[in-house]
Amino acid sequence: MGFLDHSTNNIILDAVLTDMGREALSRNDGSFEIFKFAFSDEEVDYGHIVQFGRTVGKEKIEKNTPVLEATTQGSLGQKFRTRSVNNDSLTRLPTLSIVQTLANSVLSLGRSTTGAFSTSTFLTFKQFLNTGTLDPDLTDFSYRVSVDYLFLGLSNRVPDSVDSNNLATYTIPADPSIDSQNLSQVGITFFAKSVSNDLFSTYKQPSAELVEKVVTISGINSGASLSFRVNIY
Repeated sequence: MGFLDHSTNNIILDAVLTDMGREALSRNDGSFEIFKFAFSDEEVDYGHIVQFGRTVGKEKIEKNTPVLEATTQGSLGQKFRTRSVNNDSLTRLPTLSIVQTLANSVLSLGRSTTGAFSTSTFLTFKQFLNTGTLDPDLTDFSYRVSVDYLFLGLSNRVPDSVDSNNLATYTIPADPSIDSQNLSQVGITFFAKSVSNDLFSTYKQPSAELVEKVVTISGINSGASLSFRVNIY
């Protein structure tokens, strides 16, 4: 869904179904139902606020921000969803970090146990807040993870969906324990699939014997997200 530019003062919305939505509608069994919606702000440059201050920066955002059109590819839309928190004094938002140290911020996996790299790796993702206590509404009790389903998987997990671009989405519950700052964490084991040499050659980098993919994880409540590269050998 996107706002359309119009010469009048009317607000016009352009709403389209994603590929997954059209697939659900095509079943024609009465199961398709739109029961919620979300807003996102990926086209907004908040640097205007930093540069010009709240009042002038807000005006520049309103007048100069290009409006994105609605897209039918669910994986491209709403990467940064807005959040509603019933706290007028909220001054801090959490970030997401990887507890383990990755060499050059890259996770390396091997397709075979006979290679130089392990076929699977366990990583812990944790909410982070510099000081103070997190608003309980922003504590993530579950996380959303997106991986390339051709080459990667999550141990003991079944994806919620796999789109036409082979992007698999998982919903993973957080670990039961919440720390004194109201921060949660989640542990996930990633593994490289044993794909054929032909498939590997099709997607490998031109200058190296590896396939490079990106994994994205985000908190359901906080909206904090983290992306990192995975090199598959």
